[in-house]
Amino acid sequence: MIDVVAKTYRSTLIRRVGNVVIGGAVKLGIAPSHYVLLSIRGRHSGAERTIPIRLMRFDDQEWFVAPYGVRDWVRNARAAGSAVVRRGRRSRQVRLTEVSAAVAAPVLAAYVVKEPVTRSFFDARVGDPVSAFEAEASRHPVFQVENTQVNGGAEA
Repeated sequence: MIDVVAKTYRSTLIRRVGNVVIGGAVKLGIAPSHYVLLSIRGRHSGAERTIPIRLMRFDDQEWFVAPYGVRDWVRNARAAGSAVVRRGRRSRQVRLTEVSAAVAAPVLAAYVVKEPVTRSFFDARVGDPVSAFEAEASRHPVFQVENTQVNGGAEA
């Protein structure tokens, strides 16, 4: 049997261009409804950093998942604990709380079903027991998203 190891994320030109395109579509409000712009203050510079990201809805709550591992946005979220979520003209201030592996596991299992493009970055596979995703949680942090203030009408 051949062991398959999860891929390591690399920021390629195609990925960067894709993020610009998706980010523009989210800003205009024309991207799929589960994509938002996440803006977080940089932990060193204090400058606002913005990325397009899937807002995962699971178990009547909202979550951000780091499918590519601990990236800068994760480090900034850990340091800041809050962010702004935008979609079109709507925005909301949110609190970001990193959750334990036990809480993250079912969210991660649902995430790989909804975002097939990220599956190769996980060792656990669709259909694996939740415990397999619990082992992934340290490499794929999950943040619970809670509103603190909503601007511009309906939620972003």
